[in-house]
Amino acid sequence: MKITIVGTGYVGLSLACLLSQHNEVRALDVLKDKVDAINQGQSPIKDSEISTFLASGKCNLRATLDSDWAYEEPDYIVLATPTDYDEERNYFDTSSIEQELQRLDERHTQACIVIKSTVPVGYTETICKRYPQLRIVFSPEFLREGHALADNLHPSRIVVGIPADHVQDWRHYGEQFAQLLQQGAEDDGIPCLLLRATEAEAIKLFSNTYLALRISYFNEMDTYADVRGLDTAQIIKGVCLDPRIGDYYNNPSFGYGGYCLPKDSKQLLANYKDVPQTLIKAVVESNDTRKRFIAEQIASRKPKLAGIYRLVMKKGSDNFRASSIQGIMDYLDSLGVDFIIYEPMAADSFAGHRVTHDLDEFKASCDLIVCNRMTEELNDVADKVYTRDLWHRE
Repeated sequence: MKITIVGTGYVGLSLACLLSQHNEVRALDVLKDKVDAINQGQSPIKDSEISTFLASGKCNLRATLDSDWAYEEPDYIVLATPTDYDEERNYFDTSSIEQELQRLDERHTQACIVIKSTVPVGYTETICKRYPQLRIVFSPEFLREGHALADNLHPSRIVVGIPADHVQDWRHYGEQFAQLLQQGAEDDGIPCLLLRATEAEAIKLFSNTYLALRISYFNEMDTYADVRGLDTAQIIKGVCLDPRIGDYYNNPSFGYGGYCLPKDSKQLLANYKDVPQTLIKAVVESNDTRKRFIAEQIASRKPKLAGIYRLVMKKGSDNFRASSIQGIMDYLDSLGVDFIIYEPMAADSFAGHRVTHDLDEFKASCDLIVCNRMTEELNDVADKVYTRDLWHRE
């Protein structure tokens, strides 16, 4: 197969690697540095499996800035462009998808177009009516930042959604795309769901909102224990011995963050317009409540100079987007707490605060260090560290 991937972020690049094992893949992007890095066998994003895969030279993958070459008679075109959440509109910004669909419509492409970007419930049906000449299906991704290729190689499930008016005539496109994903994976017996596009969109948003709910639940358990002077670890261990609950996704943090959970839970809440609900709104609001509580706990210690250890969303990531620590910083600003930031990948200032790249200077100058996830780098100043990380894992 000839496959074009549009966008080389976590989703697009990991898919390009996966599919290029058995197919000819062209990856289209607008950033020359990313394109050059990929063609030189280097990963432009932090993901150890992608880095190893590209360096091996065993993939039939070529990145390009040239849309004419990228769109030269492919069998499949996979759209993996960013869809950030627009707070003012209460809706994903899907303009990057529509820009490509318009271009493909003008080219009269015969390829099957697979939307991999996360979209609102009902989006694929709507966009198919706007571009009736295009064959468009939706396939959600279920990836972790920093482990995107690993999650494609070992997927929990494969979901492909087909617009309701085309369930029969486009079914073979959905089945074939699912087979391509299965072909590149390393596991057998992967559950595969072929269903309507709107249900597939809902699966994505409800899955991530449930994960946000679980994080919020254990964070609020930790807040209760902290206020009441109880041992959070003992409570969580006892609760999670129930096999219906399970011992996973239960390590307290400063709140859920990153590219997916915050925006997906907000989009799902927006999709609930005119539908009775209480819980989904509570999930979104709980994350803000947790950040405010954490900031108040830090302020109550009256540090002369606090230190923020890293801006990244989690260990093994190079992404600052919507990291929970930034919400803590906003509240610390409002509470008048003075702080500096240690972040090797940031410039000399961030959000009006000084950034240092010198870890030793950072440790020495701060009398309280705020750290979402504990690290060996701070073991020698552990008495200064404020964290809610119980088990030093994500």
